[in-house]
Amino acid sequence: MNDLRQLRHFVAVAEYGHFARAAEAINLSQPALSRSIQALETSLGCRLLDRGSRNAVLTAHGQLVLEHAQRLLQASRSMRNAVSQLANLEAGELRLGAGPYPAARLIPRALGQLVTRFPKVHVQLVIDGWLPLREQLLNDSLELFVADIREFAGDPLLHIEPLRSHPGVFFCRPGHPLLSETTINREKLGRYPLAGTQLPDVVAAALGQLSGRQQLLEIECNNFLVLKALVASSDVISMSPWDVVAEDVQNGRLEVLPLVGDQPTQQSAYGVVTRAGHSLSPAAQAMLEEIRREDT
Repeated sequence: MNDLRQLRHFVAVAEYGHFARAAEAINLSQPALSRSIQALETSLGCRLLDRGSRNAVLTAHGQLVLEHAQRLLQASRSMRNAVSQLANLEAGELRLGAGPYPAARLIPRALGQLVTRFPKVHVQLVIDGWLPLREQLLNDSLELFVADIREFAGDPLLHIEPLRSHPGVFFCRPGHPLLSETTINREKLGRYPLAGTQLPDVVAAALGQLSGRQQLLEIECNNFLVLKALVASSDVISMSPWDVVAEDVQNGRLEVLPLVGDQPTQQSAYGVVTRAGHSLSPAAQAMLEEIRREDT
């Protein structure tokens, strides 16, 4: 097993692309850093970097070793973090992910309760689509995430805990021209740009049939707060699970479009996703409990 320090040194050079800058960043002399990289190359029996006068460039072997080194170093950090939390949650960190819709309501409420109970826990929250979140979970950058789980059915690498579902709705700004229509069908709906987040295939197919659009989304954005602001200030329409717009509708900031005939039947499909066969750190377990409480 190679020394983790050598792997840290190698990752630093790979990230900075320059021995002098990497040495300065990790507070090590450049000769010592060069010796560490040479020792790592000797132990692995391959050249990891092409050393130029200005930059250090990864070889094919170097790229492969970098991917493994990053996973090993992240696993080492995870282990230290979990051990530091065993006695209490006065220290440590939580690496958490969320899809755009859970990030708009469920996760902030659950996270607020967690940090109220344990104010010294450092939290890193990543908001992204379900596929990048899965990748980050599997390379140990995240401990758990909450997102749409429809694309993960049967994935043996994941453990999935479904959460409560919510009906899907189309929404617009108050005073939108569609609200003055006696009925709203797919032809009238298609007159206005549709904005939304990245959609699971099953949802995209159902909404495409409902709206009659060849190109479902004119505007795609995974930041739901941006989508709401866009809808509130234009004739753009959007769709979401009811729970993330309910408060805005009740306060008069947004309106639900009352579609006639082909009323959307899609439901949200949030779930908590963790790695199969991996135990959670105390902070992640505490967050999971808060998510469950908020979801009831």
